[in-house]
Amino acid sequence: MGTGASRNSDGGSHAGEEREESLDQAGGQLYVSLKMENYKKKGDLIPHVYGSVPLVGSWDPSKALSMERESTSMWELSFVVPPNHETLDFKFLLKPKHGYTPCIVEEGPNRQLIGGTLQGDARLALFKLDNEEVLEYRVLIKADRVSPFDLAASWRAYLDNLRPSTVRGIPDVSIDAVPETGRENGSSASLELDLEHYVVPAPSTSANSGLVYAANLAENPRSLTFAGGCCDRTATIKEMEVVIPDSSKVYSGSGMVESKSVGTFSPLQKQDSHRGLFVDRGVGSPRLVKSSSSTAFSFDLKLDSQNKNSMPAAAGAVAAAAIADQMLGPKEDRHLALVLVGLPARGKTFTAVKLTRYLRWLGHDTKHFNVGKYRRLKHGTNQSADFFRADNPEGMEARNEVAALAMDDMIAWMQEGGQVGIFDATNSSRSRRNMLMKMAEGNCKIIFLETICNDERIIERNIRLKIQQSPDYAEEPDYEAGSRDFRIRLANYEKVYEPVDEGSYIKMIDMASGHGGQIQVNNISGYLPGRIVFFLVNTHLTPRPILLTRHGESRDNVRGRIGGDSVLSDTGEIYMKKLANFVEKRLKNERTASIWTSTLQRTILTASPIVGFPKIQWRALDEINAGVCDGMTYEEIKKNMPEEYESRKKDKLRYRYPRGESYLDVIQRLEPVIIELERQRAPVVVISHQAVLRALYAYFADRPLKEIPHIEVPLHTIIEIQMGVTGVQEKRYKLMD
Repeated sequence: MGTGASRNSDGGSHAGEEREESLDQAGGQLYVSLKMENYKKKGDLIPHVYGSVPLVGSWDPSKALSMERESTSMWELSFVVPPNHETLDFKFLLKPKHGYTPCIVEEGPNRQLIGGTLQGDARLALFKLDNEEVLEYRVLIKADRVSPFDLAASWRAYLDNLRPSTVRGIPDVSIDAVPETGRENGSSASLELDLEHYVVPAPSTSANSGLVYAANLAENPRSLTFAGGCCDRTATIKEMEVVIPDSSKVYSGSGMVESKSVGTFSPLQKQDSHRGLFVDRGVGSPRLVKSSSSTAFSFDLKLDSQNKNSMPAAAGAVAAAAIADQMLGPKEDRHLALVLVGLPARGKTFTAVKLTRYLRWLGHDTKHFNVGKYRRLKHGTNQSADFFRADNPEGMEARNEVAALAMDDMIAWMQEGGQVGIFDATNSSRSRRNMLMKMAEGNCKIIFLETICNDERIIERNIRLKIQQSPDYAEEPDYEAGSRDFRIRLANYEKVYEPVDEGSYIKMIDMASGHGGQIQVNNISGYLPGRIVFFLVNTHLTPRPILLTRHGESRDNVRGRIGGDSVLSDTGEIYMKKLANFVEKRLKNERTASIWTSTLQRTILTASPIVGFPKIQWRALDEINAGVCDGMTYEEIKKNMPEEYESRKKDKLRYRYPRGESYLDVIQRLEPVIIELERQRAPVVVISHQAVLRALYAYFADRPLKEIPHIEVPLHTIIEIQMGVTGVQEKRYKLMD
């Protein structure tokens, strides 16, 4: 790599003092590669390196850095140090694959690398075994001066040859792979019995959606934010004028709509502000109607050229597959409308909220449009069950009006660049669904998502939650009166309910119970619809807590160094014991719970005192890969790699460390973890790292991707995510300052 001077232990030439001085003046980073080669493998002995600062920081063999297998006979360890680095003083040693002892240190004096030059003569690494046998390893030590740009450019070639599973020799998921270390749990008195003593306030923007009626979190009708500000809600409702699409007409791709009252055009078509007038239609988008002095409308039909690229923000397979779908499919397939179907109290809104959160987290621009929210804004919250009778023409017309407005808003948003719209309503008749399909023609692809539940216990629970939480019954103090009214409303829907048997659809039958059920699919194709089906197969409503925590403070945390695989500091070991006591008390009645860690030793050590639960190591939970910056402090990066430092500062979400990862890369590898967390019915304790937990927390809290790198996930704090039928709620416990 690079063209700088190299120092090889197998007889490579040494440059003179003049050459060395020119190297020092050249600047850049010192890229050091240590290799050991031996064709006679001896048991499970793994080559390691240990030494002084800044290479390892300790002459303790138990903290030696493991070399990685490059081939059947070659082991390698490479790293980057600043140009003005200290002397690298080190030796090689052999350690068993499992356990720390016995360690076999190479014979002879320490090796020293000063300014990229190996001191002394080149020599083999000799290891004397107990039976007096001597193992010989050929050693190659190379140091190149390279620029940060060269390091980044070399990443492409590195990726082509990288095979993580074979290079590291660690499976992607390992269950109870490391035996218990026999550490003491510590005195239970170190943690007070009252867990509430440790509760701290959660951030105001945290996952507390369970405290709010889920439908109220859906997309706001556009009329509330038109003309540069928020309208007065009272005036909006009072002056609302709604246009009802004629369900017998076919909607053209131009977006033009015929109505019974006024001629309207898509809000995306450019309008001449001098020749038309914006009129507030209440819940719907602002519309341009013909002014008395105008003889024609002015608009631009070149909508394709104005559409935003709807590529997801996430990188890798998700983006590639989604874009492939868009390029290969019909134009309307670029936008997807998931239209919910089902009787009231069947979990439609709950499903819509979960899907919205999942798709947003993957980087797909997704919005949830709830027709009930539109209805309440237009007609108020005090509508009785009679309003929902199929033989009430005024009620039917009013409900079709707000459904059309919500669909119109969703299509307009898609034409502005939105990708997935989730249309949340009963949509229980074929005539309603036909109206929506006609509106969608040429604009988006519709997939119906029908939720069917035959479990009376779940229906009763959902009815109870509806009466308690829905704004429809906020002004009804008598619970029994509200319950009677809602059951009459439900009976009105049941009389005319027509199951979906047309178009593309997904049917979820008795999936909410968490005890099986069925999913039926018809005419479903494409990457994103496939991911949605896979997600729905694994989701359920069983309440259970998920505990997220970082590992105890590590020695690299103390030094301010990123990445690495260091052990815990003294403070971290105290947290390790406190966490074990906390988990024992918090999950004392949850014997089916499990403990998930990364494959890095600081999380494995943090979990080691926890007994009685299976432990699972996930490679996907490893910390963000800092690449060539691994082991450096941010000050060192700023000083020695200023361009990289500034690039990261400008966009932490998309910034990828040279030879490393970005936050978007982390999200990609965490998707299987999210699916498995959704599938679990028992509590899970996740012990991982800051960047990884930021990404996981953002999923549960429905935080925008751009906020992920800035989410607060402090050390020695447990974030408890409570998942259940009422949504997601959060509680935080701070066990140590």
